[in-house]
Amino acid sequence: QVQLVESGGGLVQPGGSLRLSCVVSGMIFRLREMGWYRQAPGNQRERVASISTNGGTNYADSVKGRFTISRDNAKKTVSLQMNDVKPEDTAVYYCNDRAATYQWGQGTQVTVSS
Repeated sequence: QVQLVESGGGLVQPGGSLRLSCVVSGMIFRLREMGWYRQAPGNQRERVASISTNGGTNYADSVKGRFTISRDNAKKTVSLQMNDVKPEDTAVYYCNDRAATYQWGQGTQVTVSS
């Protein structure tokens, strides 16, 4: 059974930084393209970043240049470095593979507010 465990969220001021991590188990991690998603209240869940098996990355326009996704295949971890955060980044953040195949984890809350 695949498990996705996100951590690292919290309250951060606009312009600040935060690093999210997701530990994955139950899949052959190195063979999966992975993604970070977010869902704000009243909004649909959206993918904000993805990373391929060889490290190629893709970002939503709203986070391009501010967020960086990375992966550590040995630790079965995918991370999201969030810099210069904005109030509109406030959401619950989740990881999943790029096709959102698996059952969602509990997510981690990110709140950007002064």
